[in-house]
Amino acid sequence: MSAQRLRFAVMVVATMLALTPGSALSLSVPDTLPLNSQGKLYESFQFDHARHIKLTRECSGCHHHTAGTLVEDPNCIRCHRNSGENKVVRCRGCHLADPFSAASLREKNSNPNMYHLDKPGLKGAMHQNCIGCHKKVAKAPIGCTECHKRKKAGDAFYSAGNFAPRGKPGKDEH
Repeated sequence: MSAQRLRFAVMVVATMLALTPGSALSLSVPDTLPLNSQGKLYESFQFDHARHIKLTRECSGCHHHTAGTLVEDPNCIRCHRNSGENKVVRCRGCHLADPFSAASLREKNSNPNMYHLDKPGLKGAMHQNCIGCHKKVAKAPIGCTECHKRKKAGDAFYSAGNFAPRGKPGKDEH
């Protein structure tokens, strides 16, 4: 291999490493992952993790707590300034699937010093994070059915699809 080709190959590899977030170099992350697998009204869908990594180029763009890094979120740093590296990256590691269950409410009420009373549940946290970012990006999905296909139970709940009212409403109907 000529010296010129070797320099070119080294430059390509160096450029690729420079464009890859440092935290992603040491983590094994899935290319896709299922979201909403327990959903009652909407189907599960495959989240394109690899595409989002390429778009944001930094894990903390989506994960406010990134494994192997110190806490950076200004709201968290007030109390967790001296906390060590985060071990949990998954949303469900902190955000509860059912924040209003009896067990969750008991846990919150058992600790009078607990700050995280206003922490959103899993679904709220994910939608807040995803939709918030998607509104900033042109052509990113923000509607419910742009990511999730609605189930029959969802159609019934929202009076949509086969459950939608038929014909013109009468006097006593909306």
